[in-house]
Amino acid sequence: MIKKIFFAEAVGGKGGLALLLLRLVAGAAFILHGWPMIQHAFSWMGPNASIPAFLQGIAAFAEFAGGLALVVGLLTRPAAFGIWCVMNVALFFVHIPKGDPFVSMGGPSYELAAVYWVIMMALMLRGPGLFSLDGVFGRR
Repeated sequence: MIKKIFFAEAVGGKGGLALLLLRLVAGAAFILHGWPMIQHAFSWMGPNASIPAFLQGIAAFAEFAGGLALVVGLLTRPAAFGIWCVMNVALFFVHIPKGDPFVSMGGPSYELAAVYWVIMMALMLRGPGLFSLDGVFGRR
């Protein structure tokens, strides 16, 4: 059962290459975005944050460690799920309630959070592809 959840239907060929590129770019972005957060995991939102410290820590871990996991393709689906949850909060508890537009020229928008939401959904549904550690372990 565990093997089916994590390693089922690994995609090779051009599809596997496309998944590798998605993982590398999104993973690198989350490593870089999560690095300053992980430095102050329980207080990165500031002293007057409405989000509890332990949830800030979970978000920091999801972004930084999830980014690392995506880059190497290890535990990709759970990593993508963690980042997807953070993007849900960004979309539905921050950007959309504030009235941010989908796309904005210079101001806040929810465009990037939505793009990452979709990338993480695709990785959860399709997996990391054969060019990943999950793909290597799944072949055994």
